Amino acid sequence: MVMTARELADLMPNATYLESDEPEMESSLHYAQLALLVTCLEWLWRDRNNFFIGANLTVYFSRQQLRTRDFRGPDFFVVKDTERRDRRSWVTWEEGGKYPDIIIELLSDSTARVDRNLKKDLYQDRFRTPEYFWFSPETMEFQGYRLVNQRYEAIAPNDAGQRYSQVLGLFLGIHEGQLRYFLENGDLVPTLPEATAAAITQAQEASAEAQAAEAKAARLAAQLRELGIEPEA
Repeated sequence: MVMTARELADLMPNATYLESDEPEMESSLHYAQLALLVTCLEWLWRDRNNFFIGANLTVYFSRQQLRTRDFRGPDFFVVKDTERRDRRSWVTWEEGGKYPDIIIELLSDSTARVDRNLKKDLYQDRFRTPEYFWFSPETMEFQGYRLVNQRYEAIAPNDAGQRYSQVLGLFLGIHEGQLRYFLENGDLVPTLPEATAAAITQAQEASAEAQAAEAKAARLAAQLRELGIEPEA
């Protein structure tokens, strides 16, 4: 039986079964954006087993927090150098004191003020999260910060308006109204359907090229026979 946060508060230190206590996402745009961030990175890192991606999960960082029920959960976060497995929430004292390495908040009318101020201060001063980004699926507002000397400094965009994440080794930028990952060479990190479609297209192109080469060889053989030369010779 899964216990509630209040029940577990009296049974410390084991808190591995704490459930997330985050509200629902604001809109279908936010759901779609969150799913995109998760699935693209999982596809790109499909051969790795040393990371955890949190999607709208509570980060429990103190027992006092459990007593006051002052829960804080990023919309999206990544923790590196940890076991890749399912979790109901992220409990820092059950994870060797690890906090998220990168956080992305999806702004909305009801959360933007908190995301830009209170949460930014929390991630900077308490979490010490190396990188913090926010993005609005509605207004396209996009900003990023990197922890430098214990303070967040704005990450300057490149000419394409993308901001580099040292944590991910990827650029983050807006593509067709959504926040996407880009490789350092500028290529878009695909979703699984996009990668599948690209592979099918490449296979079709390769097949067409093979058929064209075969037809060309047949025409050449016919021309040689007209000259009295056997192609095999």
